[in-house]
Amino acid sequence: MDLELFRTFLEVERLRHFGNAAKELFVTQAAVSSRIRLLEKQLGVSLFIRQTRQIELTPEGHRFKRYAERFVVEWRKARHDVSLGSDGQQLTFGGTFRVWGSGLQEWLHDVHREFPNIALIVESHTPETLVRRLLDGQLDVGFILEPPQIDSLEIVEVAQLQLVMVSDKPNITAEEALGPGFITVDWGLGQALQQRRLYPDAHEPTMRMAQAGIALEFILEFGGAAYLSTRLVLDEVKQGKLFPVKGAAVLDHMVYAIYPVRSERLELIEQLVELFEYRVALPKRRVKK
Repeated sequence: MDLELFRTFLEVERLRHFGNAAKELFVTQAAVSSRIRLLEKQLGVSLFIRQTRQIELTPEGHRFKRYAERFVVEWRKARHDVSLGSDGQQLTFGGTFRVWGSGLQEWLHDVHREFPNIALIVESHTPETLVRRLLDGQLDVGFILEPPQIDSLEIVEVAQLQLVMVSDKPNITAEEALGPGFITVDWGLGQALQQRRLYPDAHEPTMRMAQAGIALEFILEFGGAAYLSTRLVLDEVKQGKLFPVKGAAVLDHMVYAIYPVRSERLELIEQLVELFEYRVALPKRRVKK
C-alpha cells in the first residue's frame, strides 16, 4: 500500500475534516477524498462516516487506525536506521502533555548534549495513547504522571514535580485565590483529589485548562490563580509577574519513566532515564507492581 494513503487517513482522522487535512498535507481536498476512497476500496470497508458537519470513524476505521499508526512509525524508524548506518542509534520517546509543560524539554537538551550522535524521535500524547504506543512497540520510553500497572512495562520514579499556587496579585490568601478567577489545571486525578481534600469548601472553578502553559499565559494576560509547577513559573515569580499564594499548600506529584521490560535498547534507555531530573531530584526507584 502507498504510504501517503496511510498518512492521509491519519490526518483526516486527527482533524476530522477533509479540507483541513488537505492543507496539512499540501494537496487539494479532491486529492484527499480520492486517497480515502482508494484506501477504502483496497480494504473493502468504509473508514469514515461522512455527515454534513462532522466526520467520524466507523468501527472498521477505529481498528485500522492502530495499524496505520504502526505502519507510518515503522517506516520512519526504517528510514532512520538506514540513514544512520550500522553504528548509529536512535530513540523514540514521548511525554504526556502535562509532563511536557513541566521540564521534559530540558531533559531533551541534556540527552542531546550527552549523546549527540543519537537520532531522536520526539512525540507528545495523551496518557492512554502513550501507553498504547509503548505496548505496540512504537515508543521506546515514555514519561507520565500516573502510570498504569502493566507487567510488560517497567515503571521507574524519576523526579518529583512540585506544584505551587500562584496568582497575579500579591499578598492574597488561598481562600481568596480559590475564588473567581481560579483556574483548574488538569494535573491528573490524584492531584484533583488532593486539592479537593485540602480545600473542601472552595467554589467550583469556572475555568478548566488541560495544559499548564495555557493557564500560565491566560493568567499573565487576564489575571487569576492556579496550581502550576515551580519550574514553569520560576521566571515569572522572579520578575514579579506572579506571586506564591500565602498559606497555600505545596503539592508534590511524582513523574515516572515507563518502558518495555524487554527492549533491544534497554541499556540505552536506562542511561537516558538517569539524566531525567527536576529541581527536586530523586534516587532511581522501580515501582513495585
